[in-house]
Amino acid sequence: MRYCLLSGRLFMSVIAVLLFVAVTSYGNNLGKAPIQFNKDKICNKSKTMERDTIKLHIGSKVFVAVLENNSSAMALKELLAKCNVTVEMSDYAHMEKVGTLGVRLPRNDEWIQTDSGDLILYQGHYMVIYYDRNSYSLSRLGKIINVTQDELKNALGKGNVTVVLSLE
Repeated sequence: MRYCLLSGRLFMSVIAVLLFVAVTSYGNNLGKAPIQFNKDKICNKSKTMERDTIKLHIGSKVFVAVLENNSSAMALKELLAKCNVTVEMSDYAHMEKVGTLGVRLPRNDEWIQTDSGDLILYQGHYMVIYYDRNSYSLSRLGKIINVTQDELKNALGKGNVTVVLSLE
């Protein structure tokens, strides 16, 4: 009987200590956000600096586009890691330039509203640069940054244009 009483007191003491530790640990973290790890920052620091960009060479101008985070854009980047891609583009509906990539990329079609500077994959193998708005089921590839609609329209010009896509 004495053994059961002693082990019962010991058990209660251990529970009390554990409860005390849990409560004081919780109290020290009140008002603080839980620690969260950003896998991309830990696993690939250069990704945040590089920001998954490509370059578009249009005539004497070079534009930078930030890629979307989807399989279409990543496949395009993998393609450009092997070689630059030249796309002969023509005007369509006074809102975009379109041309074939010569390869098929994975599609991530969704109903979207495009705007000037949007890079779009259409039907898996057409590259589209929008210089005006449209709504349709398309795959986003990226967005040209630091360019106005007028600057983009002037660079693309009227009629056909050659665009070279590269990582450099």
